[in-house]
Amino acid sequence: MKITVHAVGRMKTGPERELADRYFERFAKSGPAVGLEFAGIVETPESRGQSAAERRREEGQKLQAQLQQGSVLILLDERGKSLSSEDLAARLGQLRDGGRKALVIAIGGADGHDKSLREQADLVLSFGALTWPHQLVRVMLGEQLYRVATILSGHPYHRA
Repeated sequence: MKITVHAVGRMKTGPERELADRYFERFAKSGPAVGLEFAGIVETPESRGQSAAERRREEGQKLQAQLQQGSVLILLDERGKSLSSEDLAARLGQLRDGGRKALVIAIGGADGHDKSLREQADLVLSFGALTWPHQLVRVMLGEQLYRVATILSGHPYHRA
């Protein structure tokens, strides 16, 4: 299953980017052994709409335009469901084993995701009730994808 990260906004050079890149590289190397292929990060610019609703709608349309038919969509949102790393690994493993070919994990803009996207998503996932800067969300997502691959492979990285 190919996994693509869709992110609103650009990641600037710096320690956060280096750490995110490190985890995504680890995932890219370890994922194929368990049937998870990292297809990369697609960055789209933040909308310049006048209102938050307009910005969410425009950013959501950009994501919609990139979704392939049959893709699984997971949105990262503070109002989403909080899962353990083991539960996330199990869900991704079930999707892979169920024959799903593509998964998009979306990091929204500063105003979050449009309601229509939240309704369409297969899973709305939260990294906790706190609001995180996008740079740190990328780091945490990269680390969790790497952790998922290690859990599915039985590697001792994840010590639960």
